[in-house]
Amino acid sequence: MERQEEFVLLLNGAHALLLRYVMSLVGNRHDAEDVLQRASVSMWRRFGMFEPGTDFIAWATTVAFYEVRNFQRVTGRSRLAFDDELMQTLAAERAVQVRQWSVRAEALEVCVEKLDPASRDLVEAIYTQGQAADAVARQQGRAAQTIYNKLNFIRRVLAECVQRRMAEVAS
Repeated sequence: MERQEEFVLLLNGAHALLLRYVMSLVGNRHDAEDVLQRASVSMWRRFGMFEPGTDFIAWATTVAFYEVRNFQRVTGRSRLAFDDELMQTLAAERAVQVRQWSVRAEALEVCVEKLDPASRDLVEAIYTQGQAADAVARQQGRAAQTIYNKLNFIRRVLAECVQRRMAEVAS
């Protein structure tokens, strides 16, 4: 795989987590999107320094942190925010949260793959395609309550599976 393709895949996979991270530091979505766009360009320029096989999210949050600091300096917002030490502490805490979200998301992906095909299709229809449970029930010729009950069961199965996987990762 080419480095450019590798970068795009890694960045796309981490985009939502990075946006939440940046948003937690700058305070609003519009600014966070602008900062993340600049951080993405900066990441691409520095991608030669990224060691394949290491934690991309940890590396990306570090680059994003410095882009947030630059944004605050340029816009003059750092005076309205926090001092450097507190900002670094907050950023470090957010980076840990982002990594935890990433691990949970990976665990959830594995758990969804373990579902039987019918359950996986239902999860796909509701959570990925955004279909309403009532619409899925009509398509399948079932009562809506049957779909809701099945979703509740699937959620419990997935929650237990994710908890087990997280415990495995922690040990």
